[in-house]
Amino acid sequence: MSYNLLKGKKGIIFGALDPNSIAWKTAERVHEEGGEFVLTNAPIAMRMGQINELAEKTGSQIIPADATSEEDLQNLVEKSMEILGGKIDFVLHSIGMSVNVRKGRAYTDQKYDWTQKGTDVSAMSFHKVMSALYKNDAMNEWGSIVALTYMAAQRVFPDYNDMADNKAYLESIARSFGYFFGRDKKVRVNTISQSPTPTTAGQGVKGFDGFIAYAEKMSPLGNATALDCANYTVTLFSDLTKRVTLQNLFNDGGFSNMGVSDAVMEAFVEKE
Repeated sequence: MSYNLLKGKKGIIFGALDPNSIAWKTAERVHEEGGEFVLTNAPIAMRMGQINELAEKTGSQIIPADATSEEDLQNLVEKSMEILGGKIDFVLHSIGMSVNVRKGRAYTDQKYDWTQKGTDVSAMSFHKVMSALYKNDAMNEWGSIVALTYMAAQRVFPDYNDMADNKAYLESIARSFGYFFGRDKKVRVNTISQSPTPTTAGQGVKGFDGFIAYAEKMSPLGNATALDCANYTVTLFSDLTKRVTLQNLFNDGGFSNMGVSDAVMEAFVEKE
């Protein structure tokens, strides 16, 4: 169902790869709510994914950009404003990558140049994106910037590896840069801490099926889907949340406030 929440609003969506990705679902929902946007992803990710199909479906243009490259981001911001006909109202940062996870290196035995690459892609890129937007005065007042995270930033999930550190850094950047964006530009910056979601990237984490099953049993409302996250993101892009900023917002069916659930306890209680 559409409510025209984003009618007349324009933005940039990072990270749509295929129909499983949260960024893809968000792009579809933003389009349904009347928003216009530019799609962007790293050239290598674009070759792996199906972004052209999404662009055609939503009437959007694609600008390839490596989010770790200041030059690429400058070009992205300039061209996006040119295509969209003015300043930007919303941005979604849906980017994450760990070479250590991909290559099966344990957290206690990281290859640090891989670690640095993952930090640059997963967290530092968010600072670079916001810096490009801030320096170019590219955001409209009361605009909204959202990045996706996971609660391994606060709690230990051993197999999430160095991505947990990346997400903690990402959330800190959102708060720190969000202060300056709010004070100087009246722009809000938030992160959404999403349930484990079977995206292409997420399924690369060892034991991911276990993450999903455990979270489902722990959460009173069950796991939030990619579409649930897209809907939540739409509300944060809308004018309904104009004073919400510097927040890490949990979209996880209640998981983040649970100690234990009956369903989980049953697995440890012997049946008589």
